[in-house]
Amino acid sequence: MSQLRAGVAKSEISTEDPRMIVTDPLFAKALVLDDGATRVAILAMDAVAIGGICDISDEFLPQLRARIESELSIPGANVLVNASHTHTPGPMLVEHDEQLARTFDAVRRASEDMQEVTIGIGVGHEDRWIINRTLRTTDGGGWTIRQANPCPPDDEVAGLGPIDPEIGIIRIDRADGSPLAVVYNYACHPLVGVPGNYVTANYPGFASQVIESCLGGDAMALFLQGTGGDVTEVTYKDFDHPRDCSPLGRMLGLNTLEALGKIETGVARLDVVSETIRLPRRTDSDERIAELEEQQQELLHSMVGMTLNFRSFLPLFLKYRLNPEWPADYCWRYMQAEARGSDEFTLLDELNRHNLDRYLHNIRAMEKLARLQSNIGTLQHHKRLNEESGEDTIEAEVMGLRIGDCAIVTSPAELLVQVGLNLKAASPHRWTFISPFTNGYIHYGAPEEDYALRGYETTECLLDKAWHAIYENAAKGVLQRLWERR
Repeated sequence: MSQLRAGVAKSEISTEDPRMIVTDPLFAKALVLDDGATRVAILAMDAVAIGGICDISDEFLPQLRARIESELSIPGANVLVNASHTHTPGPMLVEHDEQLARTFDAVRRASEDMQEVTIGIGVGHEDRWIINRTLRTTDGGGWTIRQANPCPPDDEVAGLGPIDPEIGIIRIDRADGSPLAVVYNYACHPLVGVPGNYVTANYPGFASQVIESCLGGDAMALFLQGTGGDVTEVTYKDFDHPRDCSPLGRMLGLNTLEALGKIETGVARLDVVSETIRLPRRTDSDERIAELEEQQQELLHSMVGMTLNFRSFLPLFLKYRLNPEWPADYCWRYMQAEARGSDEFTLLDELNRHNLDRYLHNIRAMEKLARLQSNIGTLQHHKRLNEESGEDTIEAEVMGLRIGDCAIVTSPAELLVQVGLNLKAASPHRWTFISPFTNGYIHYGAPEEDYALRGYETTECLLDKAWHAIYENAAKGVLQRLWERR
């Protein structure tokens, strides 16, 4: 067996738009591995997606792969490109030609600076600041925590969905034992951002900064987004503190370092398996839209006449919450009225509580209406995307990469966490890491059972629920082929 060799390099790809403020740099990071028989490139990009939406076009991936194959002799099918899925408003990256040139240059420099390495695999754990954002509700459905709609009433929340707190880690050391690179895989939407909502790599960027500064020696940390389609930061809807993801990233970075110190390295070989599948597009959008419109009408008809407006409601509401026993006035006013045989304050309280209840009933209906309207718009948009495609199916690449005892399997979808947990449980490999948001973008990929929840991830969705079994079978097949060829 030839000695495994590796090289790393990175290029900054942050926007240069003068209208935008960049608080921390966004990178395209490249890791090239070669065991003498197989040569692969792993790219970790601080971007929303690899095509489909936002800064990176659909032409980027095929053009990048073609150039890498032509000029660097790395087969295009052996190039894994993952987006961290960092979210900030406005343009985040340089324009297309610069994206392509700078990303390719990182791969070129990595491939020209190869050295002998050893590999080790392990896992860490971080569960303190993540939550499944699609809350399970008392009616058997799901309500997704989003900025675009209110959270559900507390009395309608029944429980939480799953998370995957595992940090998948690949340690790559130089021949002298010093760290060259760390690839780490974690499942959570990067949504919190930084104060001012400026351009940021979000928590993955801060985690990588911690890892790199602690390891020193030009070691590089490459973040691969996991099955975080329905996982977000627990502080995402915090209105009491500035939105700041840096403490979350630092916690992830420190936990990665803690696990990294326990990983031993050795020789490893590589293998790549890739399969292209066709996934069915959804055809039930009209039915879903009609269902939501019917719910809208039910809510509208449930609303009641009310005498209060917001100006009169708020002080009255506060009075009746601050002092439920004597809300209207001092206690001695109640006592004086009772002493003279009057129930005027009791009657006043009954009337005010009645009016408050009617106003609160309408507020709750309004919150649900806002969510329904947002979901209808999302369904209509994705219906148009499916119609404009002119196809009944959508192409998806499933890539499998084995590095020693570790197997990485990919998807272009925003996979929900249960999809990844299923694959990890079924995999024959000692370590299995799931890398969605990779080699394309096809929006959300939810498990079949989640379609009944009616959460956001099955609303902002191009796929029919039958996609899940097709993808899972393909991914399991890729993992099995890697296992049999080891």
